[in-house]
Amino acid sequence: MPDLLLIGGMTDEMLGRLTPSFTVHRWADFDMDWLKRNGHRITHVATNGHDGVPKEVMAGLPNLELISCYGVGYDAIDVAEAVRRGIMVTHTPDVLNAEVATTAVLLALACYRELLRDDAWARSGDWETRGGAPLTRSMEGQTVGILGLGRIGQEIARKLQPWEPTILYHTRSPKESPYEHVPNLVEMARRSDLLIVITPGGPSTKHLVNAEVMEALGPQGTLVNVARGSVVDEAALIDALGSGKLGWAGLDVFEAEPHIPDALKAMKNVVLLPHVGSATVETRAAMGGLTVDNLLQHLENGTVKTPVPECQ
Repeated sequence: MPDLLLIGGMTDEMLGRLTPSFTVHRWADFDMDWLKRNGHRITHVATNGHDGVPKEVMAGLPNLELISCYGVGYDAIDVAEAVRRGIMVTHTPDVLNAEVATTAVLLALACYRELLRDDAWARSGDWETRGGAPLTRSMEGQTVGILGLGRIGQEIARKLQPWEPTILYHTRSPKESPYEHVPNLVEMARRSDLLIVITPGGPSTKHLVNAEVMEALGPQGTLVNVARGSVVDEAALIDALGSGKLGWAGLDVFEAEPHIPDALKAMKNVVLLPHVGSATVETRAAMGGLTVDNLLQHLENGTVKTPVPECQ
């Protein structure tokens, strides 16, 4: 059977589908010496958006044909090198759009309605001893700027419709969309009450949301990031939230995951999630199924279901 290198974890269901067709080697059990002796045997890699494929590992796989990534983001994989070498890279788009969009809306609502503060108010007994909690803000009729209007960004816009927002979006070029394209990100932030980040990670978007963008969003503004931690300048975010230049933030992703700066943990105007945007049983099962589908279909006939755009 062909040899597959597994980087990161995999469910029993996924392994059950793969083991009849592949000999699976877990990278966690090996080292570079093993790779030097056995790397030539590996034709397929299964990984995830966080672990990716380290450059030294990819370099040690001379006969690699396919990298199947469990996740829609793949910035931890050197796709340019894969394309140069003729290696197909796949990911798992679409099946997680709805869940990540739900998480974005959840974070926005949690910030606007001060969910964590009011939960603590109820649990602590403050309601009984101090009376009603302070008022919160309504999400009705807000202007929402979406940074990145891909499939998930469009789903976020759709899920926001019950709150009757005005939707703006910023991308490199306009899309066919009913929403207004704003070419300048700072200008969009200035016009927005809520800025939702859902653009791909990688060098081209690193710190795209910088101090200037946050200051434009302003002391009454809310920033939600369900993209990649690298897109937001975390140090500038901490400064903006601490100084009052930015009002609130809902974060599912961070620059050095799983590390979250203590300064963010201590802030009461921040809602933190441990990168769980797509983390439901149903959605993760669909992602796992698609990851395996790409591997098995490639083994069968050399094609895949969901190549990354660079490999289409």
